[in-house]
Amino acid sequence: MSEIAAARKAPAGLSPGPGIGHTPAMTQREAARIEAVLGPTNTGKTHLAIERMLGHASGAIGFPLRLLARENYDRVAARVGRAQTALVTGEEKILPPRARYFLCTVEAMPMDRPVDFLAIDEAQMAGDRERGHVFTERLLGARGIRETMLLGAETARPLLRRLVPEARFASRPRLSRLSWAGARKLVRLPRRSAVVAFSAREVYALAEQARRQRGGAAVVLGALSPRTRNAQVAMYQAGEVDYLIATDAIGMGLNMDIDHVAFAGDTKYDGRRPRRLSPQELAQIAGRAGRHMRDGTFGVTAGCPEPEEEVVAAIEAHRFDDLRGFFWRNADLSFRTARDLKRSLEERPPHPFLFRKRDAVDHGALEALTRDPEVLARASAPARVRLLWEVCRIPDFRKTLSEPHTRLLTQIYLHLAGPAERLPSDWVGAQMRRFDRTDGDIDTLAGRIAHVRTWTYIGHRGDWIDDPAHWRETARAIEDRLSDALHERLTQRFVDRRAAVLTRRLRDGGDLLAAIGEDGTVTVEGHRVGRLDGLVFAPDVSGGSNAKPVLAAARRVLPAELARRVARVAAAGDGAFAFGAGNEVLWEGARIARLAPGRDPLAPRVEAVLSDLLGPAERDRVEARLRAWLEALCEARVPALAALRRTEARGAARGVLFQLSERFGTGPRRELDGLIAGLDAAGRKALAAAGVRFGTETVFMPSLLKPRAAELLARLWRVHRGGDGAADGIAPPPPGRVTVEAGPETPDGFWNAIGYVRLGGRAIRADMVERLAALVRKAARGGPFAIAPDMLSLAGVGREEMAAILDGLGYLPAGERDGERLYARRRPRRAPARAGRPAGPAPRRTAARPDSPFAALRELAAPRDMDVAD
Repeated sequence: MSEIAAARKAPAGLSPGPGIGHTPAMTQREAARIEAVLGPTNTGKTHLAIERMLGHASGAIGFPLRLLARENYDRVAARVGRAQTALVTGEEKILPPRARYFLCTVEAMPMDRPVDFLAIDEAQMAGDRERGHVFTERLLGARGIRETMLLGAETARPLLRRLVPEARFASRPRLSRLSWAGARKLVRLPRRSAVVAFSAREVYALAEQARRQRGGAAVVLGALSPRTRNAQVAMYQAGEVDYLIATDAIGMGLNMDIDHVAFAGDTKYDGRRPRRLSPQELAQIAGRAGRHMRDGTFGVTAGCPEPEEEVVAAIEAHRFDDLRGFFWRNADLSFRTARDLKRSLEERPPHPFLFRKRDAVDHGALEALTRDPEVLARASAPARVRLLWEVCRIPDFRKTLSEPHTRLLTQIYLHLAGPAERLPSDWVGAQMRRFDRTDGDIDTLAGRIAHVRTWTYIGHRGDWIDDPAHWRETARAIEDRLSDALHERLTQRFVDRRAAVLTRRLRDGGDLLAAIGEDGTVTVEGHRVGRLDGLVFAPDVSGGSNAKPVLAAARRVLPAELARRVARVAAAGDGAFAFGAGNEVLWEGARIARLAPGRDPLAPRVEAVLSDLLGPAERDRVEARLRAWLEALCEARVPALAALRRTEARGAARGVLFQLSERFGTGPRRELDGLIAGLDAAGRKALAAAGVRFGTETVFMPSLLKPRAAELLARLWRVHRGGDGAADGIAPPPPGRVTVEAGPETPDGFWNAIGYVRLGGRAIRADMVERLAALVRKAARGGPFAIAPDMLSLAGVGREEMAAILDGLGYLPAGERDGERLYARRRPRRAPARAGRPAGPAPRRTAARPDSPFAALRELAAPRDMDVAD
């Protein structure tokens, strides 16, 4: 027997007798026509095979993907009817009683049924490390009675000649041109582009980006059920989205209207390690671009490195190195014992260009199950060993060969090898019910579908389960529910239908129908896109996604409305404006500006908050109106301070005016004493006319101590300091409170700005400080004094706090009397130094004549009872 003939042994686990792999007689096999049709993608090979098949009374085609088998099943069924068309994949079988044409995955081809025509698609897959041994097995043994066709790439030609020497070869050129388009950002990709990544995580990330920038994308992964995949592709084909994000599952002949293929990566995990794709693999995927006579392009995106020039040239010319070998595994298995089965799986191939498959999933499952003593004990006869192998060949649709999958196979085998030789119906039902839930995210639903696919596969084994039709229908119903939920989740996550509609209308250049509701809601083409908040358009996009198409639509419909609003702002009365939280300025409840530090503490800058759809002229108009409003507000609430800025003064009086303006009208006396000492009569008169009062502790303006004035001054101080208002936690005391706790986190400058003075741990309003200081001075005239109730009442504090206040006023403990602590002034205050004269003790005050120049100053300094209620 020749080496090739030895390789052509009956596939393991198949029913004996004539079938796809066995024609009735050898003479018929040799007489049957075998043709290898080779060429790149988009050469019409699959179309040719289907036409040839339909020219025969019966036929079968084996495809590399179940999605591709399903797609071509639909095509054939549409032509000859579903009653004559069968679909056979690992977990989906549609088998009408009188079916003549079988569309299958290569692994699931029914080898017990003879057909006139047989084709194997993508024959070069025999060189695939993971599944190549299955393709090689079919190339060796699967034949049609009258005609066999092998479809594939030119790279497989030399090996096919050696493996099937009786075959005739034909080459087909690509129907359209495929050309390199270079690197582009995702946002720059043309419409009808497919972006290819090599992991679900990368696909999801790219689809999220497509949602943000282009309104969304359809998603295709090998793990999707046919129902979900078809729904996603239909959405793309119908033009609801312009982009398809996929794994290399689209590389094997899935027919879609794709003009450009962009690679987001050039590395994939092949089951053992990450590796770079070969030029032939890149070409297989890139070849999805263009269809029939329409040219296509390919390139890279998302940071994928550009291929070398020679690789690009090879893809464009469809010239690649020939395959070095096909993968092979012995099909003539021994089932005498489990050990013999494993030994037969380890046999070496009969020819040097055949590489032994070493790490197949079913082989790994066999190794795992035979480590279980109970499994090994039951695999005691050839029939039980054959059953063990069939159980190990149940696909792991999650492709993890995880412990849960191994445990499930163990349970299945122990049931089938038990007394009943069936899977218990209640156990099967319980297993399926675990996955009959449509809650959860995309990965959760995809995982449940993978589990259910296992039970769909088992449901097609009528010798394993009672009422298999019932369980197939049950599994199918669960998978359909999960598939619909998965499609919904994918669409919700990766497609913004509103943005897609807007993008499409903007691209087509048509007029957009827009409306703006009374509450500012903006709708375009019937979709809510956001709302006008004052003079700013707030896009109604989740997490800021899809802003580009929404903003593009807004630019077409909003400028006129915004211009009308600017005119309304310019014509509005002062009552239309108010302060919001922080330093915001509101118009009709909406933020239209913010206050920012200016050169003058009392005149902050007004910065309009406008849409970028408005120009500089509109900004100037809004800001001018708000500056006028702010000036009027200051005139109304703090007229004394506004008048102070207009007061004409010279010399020391001018300095006092400047200092008080910088301090918002209140300042410590000790910091102004130098200027006060230099005041002349005219200066003092001007200050008195402006409402300035000089106390022993502070210089202040009584009209600024009112609550409404204090609130405005607090805001102006925060703006000048660079704070954002309420968010910095600094606010004036409630109206009517003349003393409050003053923590160290609040600067003294804030208390001074609103007319308060920090003494000890308290902030006390300036007029109350002067009244309190007068009480204390009066008590101190007779020497050391004790804290009196009227002091506590005026300050609104207890004795311990009052002690701290006295310390701030310059009084220290001076012993005790009758159990009470006494206080006295530290020492006489020193007069401020003047130019040319050293500082010394303050001169002793003497009674001044009524016409004395000091009378006016004393009048200013005298503490008074003042009513500062609002």
